[in-house]
Amino acid sequence: MDSIIQEKKPPYLMLAILFVGAFVSFLNNSLLNVALPSIMIDLNIENYSTVQWLATGYMLVSGVLIPASAFLITRFSNRSLFITSMLIFTIGTAMAAFAPNFGVLIAGRMVQAAGSSVMGPLLMNIMLVSFPLEKRGTAMGVFGLVMITAPAIGPSLSGYIVEHYDWRVLFEMILPLAVISLVLAIWKSRNVMEINKNATIDYLSVILSTLGFGGLLYGFSSVSNDGWTDPLVLTSLIIGGITLILFILRQLKLDKPILDLRAYKYPMFTLASVIAIVNAVAMFSGMILTPAYVQSVRGISPFESGLMMLPGAIVMGIMSPITGKLFDKFGPRLLSICGLIITGISTYLLTQLQIDSSYTYIITAYTLRMFGMSMVMMPIMTNGLNQLPAHLYPHGTAINNTAQQVSGSIGTAVLVTIMNSVAKTEGESLVANMDPTTITETTQVLIGKQALLAGINYSFLVALGINIVALILSFFIKRVDVRGKGMPMLEKSAPVKTATN
Repeated sequence: MDSIIQEKKPPYLMLAILFVGAFVSFLNNSLLNVALPSIMIDLNIENYSTVQWLATGYMLVSGVLIPASAFLITRFSNRSLFITSMLIFTIGTAMAAFAPNFGVLIAGRMVQAAGSSVMGPLLMNIMLVSFPLEKRGTAMGVFGLVMITAPAIGPSLSGYIVEHYDWRVLFEMILPLAVISLVLAIWKSRNVMEINKNATIDYLSVILSTLGFGGLLYGFSSVSNDGWTDPLVLTSLIIGGITLILFILRQLKLDKPILDLRAYKYPMFTLASVIAIVNAVAMFSGMILTPAYVQSVRGISPFESGLMMLPGAIVMGIMSPITGKLFDKFGPRLLSICGLIITGISTYLLTQLQIDSSYTYIITAYTLRMFGMSMVMMPIMTNGLNQLPAHLYPHGTAINNTAQQVSGSIGTAVLVTIMNSVAKTEGESLVANMDPTTITETTQVLIGKQALLAGINYSFLVALGINIVALILSFFIKRVDVRGKGMPMLEKSAPVKTATN
């Protein structure tokens, strides 16, 4: 029996409290990347690979804990789960803000990740059960506003703070927001989902999940620094791959799996998951390749490069609720096709970057790409989740979040590797065609920039190919018919006419 209680109307106050907490945690996820060099100097860290653990470790903890979110959401009340998560996140933020050394700082980041990992899936589940199917597009569009905009504005905000203030301000400004969200949750939040006190967790699945997702995330996130031939990278990838296969096989055998992969029996959920994975690869890699071009080829400061990407974040934020309303009216197929065509055109523009491309060209191409992607992610995910029965909502959201986390990491690693490989080959070719006596220090810098530019353009070309795959798949999307499916544990809404796109 589906474990959702009846609601006469969506719990808007509680959703607002959850949105504040989710926004803070998502924003925190991308704040630190620009600040890593400053942290290295302040805490006397000798190499970049060590300080990079502040980002890698956060991602690892989140990736390991997200698969368990389905069990946590089923077993514990949404009120107690959010309060506990927000409390853990607040403690981690305080540890990081006042960290006397690197050890405490990285411990604080890990604690933050443990608290924030369940917030996204929890908020998405509550929105799924709080709104009738024919209005979910609008609701999930608002959720996308938080999920997409918060991490997108992180680099710009971080660049400004690091340039004018101490890096600790990044945590000190998050702390009061976290405390406010926690106090509001204790004071005003309530339960809208029933819990299953008999729910149990398979500990072997937890171990396999941790080793599988953790191994893959660590391996792929380390590739850019250590290379594909590094023994630790290879070991992590092999162990992660093997244990992930064992994890999948075990989930399919268990009556009550930690992550119910039977959700993939529903064709629109499966198609939505595949398109979202492909799109995540293109999106996250673009967020790496564009700054690489702007900072390393054009020599623009991190703060200014963050500002150049800010219009894209703003467009995504504005479009997310609009896209949700368009989804309710027209369905996912038309939106996805249009969005992926726009994404493809803008990605092609980014394959044509030059050593002196104008600010206007860069900002326009990147913003157009973000505009296209804003029309894809939430509509197809919402359509896929609409086809699931209510008891699979926690598992569907956990699957989507985990898949995007892992695929984003893998896609970034692969495209950065392609970029470096092409840059190395191009650099060697340029040097070979020059008279060694004419190569000065200035010439070497120019060769390096030209080689890196060739690698970036080629990587965007690969991303364009990935985009075309997603576009082809989008033609097979069918709108889930909400007539007759109903929401048995919600107040029933009047039947609605649905498009057949």
